[in-house]
Amino acid sequence: MLNNTKYIFVTGGVLSSLGKGISSSSIGTLLKNAGYSVSILKIDPYINVDPGTMSPLEHGEVFVTADGAETDLDIGHYERFLNTSFSKNNNFTTGQIYLSVIERERKGDYLGKTIQIVPHITDEIKARIKRAGNGFEFLIVELGGTVGDIEGMPYLEAMRQLKHEMGTHNVLSIHVTLVPYVKAADELKTKPTQHSVQELRRIGISPQIIITRSELPLSKDTKLKIALACDVDSDSVINAEDANTIYKCPINFISEGILSPIARVLSLSSLLPNMTEWDMLVKKILSPTKNISIGFVGKYLSLKESYKSLLEALTHAGANLDTKVDVVFIDSENIDLEKLYNLDGILVPGGFGERGIDGKIQAIQYAREHNIVFLGICLGMQLALIEFARNVLQIPNANSTEFDKTCKNPIIYMIEDFIDSQGKKQVRTHNSPLGGTMRLGEYECYLKNDSKLAKAYHNQKIIRERHRHRYEANPKYRDLFESNGLMISGECNDLIEAIELENHPFFVGVQFHPEFTSRLQSPNAIILEFVKQALAHKK
Repeated sequence: MLNNTKYIFVTGGVLSSLGKGISSSSIGTLLKNAGYSVSILKIDPYINVDPGTMSPLEHGEVFVTADGAETDLDIGHYERFLNTSFSKNNNFTTGQIYLSVIERERKGDYLGKTIQIVPHITDEIKARIKRAGNGFEFLIVELGGTVGDIEGMPYLEAMRQLKHEMGTHNVLSIHVTLVPYVKAADELKTKPTQHSVQELRRIGISPQIIITRSELPLSKDTKLKIALACDVDSDSVINAEDANTIYKCPINFISEGILSPIARVLSLSSLLPNMTEWDMLVKKILSPTKNISIGFVGKYLSLKESYKSLLEALTHAGANLDTKVDVVFIDSENIDLEKLYNLDGILVPGGFGERGIDGKIQAIQYAREHNIVFLGICLGMQLALIEFARNVLQIPNANSTEFDKTCKNPIIYMIEDFIDSQGKKQVRTHNSPLGGTMRLGEYECYLKNDSKLAKAYHNQKIIRERHRHRYEANPKYRDLFESNGLMISGECNDLIEAIELENHPFFVGVQFHPEFTSRLQSPNAIILEFVKQALAHKK
């Protein structure tokens, strides 16, 4: 099976954030819709073992897979485009590579040999790439960073070696690079692309396809110039012009003719993907017939990458409801309640830390008291419980131990302190090197019959959703909540998974992160219902 896998390596040049992840996802989508089995692997050259401890302000969102791996946000793109679930095997870092090699050296597995970048590090890289591709007809491998970065050199060497091992018709190299527009000269400049490809060729890799990122379309002459300078076929310069939505990219790639060089290099028959459903959804993103406004109350609003999956999930829901979801970003550190008045819905996302908490609680109170459609996710659900405890139940000092470790009424507290109804400490958690614990990955949630949550999930009794949090709702206050109109509509054994107000158009909070399982072709049920209810109660 291993020898039947074809590998597509995607590298980037000139600068980061060019869209290698979207390019990889788009190519994977086309291959999958042409009838092939496809997987994608993201390699991150940083030395962190995973992005779990990295600031979202610096790195963007941490995406969580079903098996509980904290991964790069590009894994989220892969899942959203290919409409499938990936695992910890679809992402690895330099930290993981070196840690594995050093642990094996300490055990004596290398029989006393001197451990070197080549062959020991490159062999470990190649072994992981092969494992990720095992059982699939295609594996797309995206290398983070840019060509020339010192930390990326071992990966490029491993890629070069794999081409020799697997054969030229089983390995395709695609290079994504920038063709900047210089306004003063009124010209698109190809020199950065030429130098980037020269750097690749210097270390022994000659890309067969070049994807150019630009603000403007490339002329036929410009494409030919790049093809001649970079030694690729004339039909192998694919322009990825800025698109109105990332989901248009696979369609644009077809228009640019990317399928012909892919099929030629990999010795495939003609590729004919069925993109009818995809194209229809993209058209609804670009030209919807309805619209709503959703207030997005958060603290990382300067960098939208921190909430990437959730923003994409709103796009998925809107496309499937033929509705444009206008997201109004509201800074929770400087909350302006007047901005909430004309909204069709209010969403409070997950997060960590005390900053901006008061503003989020004020927004939740406003949604509850003014019958505005509301969805709270993870921290958003926890704050909804705190707001209800303070303002409805009148519980003094109601808080979370995340914000006040000595609070007398901990509505929310640390997972490791959780005791179930039989007096036993819960152990269904993932140990974190930070010293606490974290619930990561997919867990079952049992839904209460006739609840809004159950109806959103088509009356399923059990659903599975993903988690990433350290704190849980305290079951001590459960009876008090429910006797005052706040229903516990979802639970995992003794853990409170979801809440909703009984006498409210739609006021729902979930402990899990539904955005991690939302895809364009299969939007997450509760986010879809949230948008549907906002549309129904549009002001």
